[in-house]
Amino acid sequence: MRRRRSRSARHRPGTLVAALLCTLLAGLLPAARSTAAAHPAAERTTTAHRATTYRNPLTAGVVDTFPDPVMVRGKDGVWYAYGTQNPVFQGKGEDGERMLPILRSADLAHWEYAGEVFTPETKPAWHKGARLWAPDIRYVDGHYNLFYSVSSENTVGVATAPTPTGPWTDRGAVLPSPSGCATGNIDQAQFTDENGQPYLYWGSYDTICVAKMNAARTRIEGAVTEVAQGRRMEGGFVVRRGGHYYLFYSDAGCCDGAYSGYQVKVGRATSPTGPFVDDGGVPLTVATSKGGVVLTANGNGWIGPGHNALQTDLSGQDWLVYHAISSGDPDLKPAAGGTLKLSKRPMLMDRLDWIDGWPVARAGAGASRGAQRAPVASWAAGGTFNDGSLKGWHGGGGWRVGHERDARGFVTPRGNPTGAAQLVSDRSAPAARRAEADLRVTSATGAAGLLVRYTGPGDAVVAWLDRRRGALVTDVRVDGRSRGIRTTPLPPDFAWDTWHNVAAEIRGTRMTVEVSADRLRDAVATQERPLPAAAVRSGKVGVAARGAGAAADNVGAAALHTPVTRRVPERVPGPPLPAYSDEFDTATVPGTTADSPWSWVRGPASGVAVSGGALSWPTEDAELQLGTNTASVLTRAAPPGDYTVETRLRFAPGRTNQQAGLVLYGTDDRYYKLVHAVLPVSHTDGKVTHVTEFAKEGERPTTTPPTPVAYGPMFGGPPADTLWMRLSYHADTARDETEVRAATSTDGVRWVHTGVWTLPALGKLRIGLIAQNTAGALARFDYLRTYRG
Repeated sequence: MRRRRSRSARHRPGTLVAALLCTLLAGLLPAARSTAAAHPAAERTTTAHRATTYRNPLTAGVVDTFPDPVMVRGKDGVWYAYGTQNPVFQGKGEDGERMLPILRSADLAHWEYAGEVFTPETKPAWHKGARLWAPDIRYVDGHYNLFYSVSSENTVGVATAPTPTGPWTDRGAVLPSPSGCATGNIDQAQFTDENGQPYLYWGSYDTICVAKMNAARTRIEGAVTEVAQGRRMEGGFVVRRGGHYYLFYSDAGCCDGAYSGYQVKVGRATSPTGPFVDDGGVPLTVATSKGGVVLTANGNGWIGPGHNALQTDLSGQDWLVYHAISSGDPDLKPAAGGTLKLSKRPMLMDRLDWIDGWPVARAGAGASRGAQRAPVASWAAGGTFNDGSLKGWHGGGGWRVGHERDARGFVTPRGNPTGAAQLVSDRSAPAARRAEADLRVTSATGAAGLLVRYTGPGDAVVAWLDRRRGALVTDVRVDGRSRGIRTTPLPPDFAWDTWHNVAAEIRGTRMTVEVSADRLRDAVATQERPLPAAAVRSGKVGVAARGAGAAADNVGAAALHTPVTRRVPERVPGPPLPAYSDEFDTATVPGTTADSPWSWVRGPASGVAVSGGALSWPTEDAELQLGTNTASVLTRAAPPGDYTVETRLRFAPGRTNQQAGLVLYGTDDRYYKLVHAVLPVSHTDGKVTHVTEFAKEGERPTTTPPTPVAYGPMFGGPPADTLWMRLSYHADTARDETEVRAATSTDGVRWVHTGVWTLPALGKLRIGLIAQNTAGALARFDYLRTYRG
């Protein structure tokens, strides 16, 4: 994204005293710079903590900030997160930045620092003075590809490594110059389609593009397609689910402290190159703001949640990984004496639900505070073999444990089994389960399979990676007899000699199997099939091998997650409050008579009239923003307690910076507004975009140097020539804040709920209307209605 935005290797323990000394020093000093873990995987925690809860931010007490996070589960069975270059250890006295910092976790709830991708000494010369942003990590053909934005060079780079922590080898720029995308060349994310074709999405600040990649995933090739545009649209991330491709993105401002309007939205398509539409059917390529809100500020102290990635736990539950800003601690000091203003953006994570075919964070509740149910990060049955033994497994007489060069364990059958050699867990998993294994096949005639046993040895499902057939093959057996074999072709260039994840989800009598490189919801093969009733039982999990060259790792099963299928109910206005409403059914201009409940700030505005049951107001060549306070504001008293104010606005602006809508007004420097506005598109001459802009202006006393007044927008659903608008007010006495939520509708029935802004409770707000910025458009307000609650 266009950002004003923007290592502690654990050492091999020696004596107890040395270990205690290291622990003490780690709490007092910044971690030593490192481009790789300083110890082998065998010495790490290989069995995940059974964390029952977690709290946001995940990075509390580890690093001060971790913007633009992305995660992968390494082939060592541990999760890794990567973030944008930032001064992550200011709290420990380090006056500098870490370049693409890395965190590590055994359970997705507790994290530790694990190094950084580049240091000042290893940073490639072609980066020049660039800051490195927005990493994206993928496992590709036996190694890890880390894509990153090179800010000042306006391009994307890629580095590769044999392990998630390095050592990293830079492979240069991924994009040509020019790239063929209309706006900034940053915020990249890789995606692989079912046929094995890789794609790269990138863009920012108003456009997201996609192009195919070469087989090595190091360069784009072929046509560049614009798949989305919008005000400050950036941070694309694509997954496939249920026949659709979902393009997640963020809009508005990422990095303006307590005034950051970032939020996550989504569109979906039936092709990786689009066309993508939001949940109201609006194409992502039209020049308006969009619906499809996945995550937005909810008033609980987390501001500007955005730049997301996804991660899936061992139960199959998806989680949204993102950054956000704490209203109580929003800013960082400039690093190393610089002047670049940075917001403190720690890493957060919340459950991602799929409801009626659309993703939403916590069923619509948004970013969480306090203890939450933790992801499932340990299996009911299974293991990683990192301890070098087959403890907890049987059928092991024909199997042995091998080790990769990082000391990570895996299993392989001895000899060349002509039948199906099996290695099975001692423990059982529930009937509804998610089982998975990392598999590879190094011989031309071999096969490796994920085994899900549900009663005796002859009752099982095996999902094979069958190299001779070039396919995913599933075989369901009852009493030792096959009940049907199904075959799904794998891509022609499938890298059989490297690890691939095979995951099988069994829910009732349906099974879904996916083959992917790294569990990031871009499977290269998917198969669904029915199961016999006998299969709906608890049972063992394991692996099977046929022929030479089969190997397996990270084999296990956990209870399958229970999906959330209903959204959190949206706020519905209560009974009407006629004393605080106006149908504009008289000819008198509000605020021009002594008995009027309305009053003007700098008014009456020129040309305002009431006729035909509407208030007509030509837009003024005037402004109400920061130090320019020349616009007229029409206000009236708000009711006590919580309330919702609504209007229907007929407005068809045709020029940049024309806007009209609702306002909750305290002073010229403390207000909330919700308007249909026309804004210029960055980097593109002559283009404009229509948005529903929900903004606040107020004091920002926490910055250094102090900024007395700040302005921050977020963008709601699509506008229209006739637009219904609501602002809902709540007095948050616990935080001593006013809290306002916005919603818009293009038909008066289906509402898009934008998000929540808060300001300190410094005085009463008045209900109001505004039409401003650039003259020449006519705003018609059909009514102003106020409701309780």
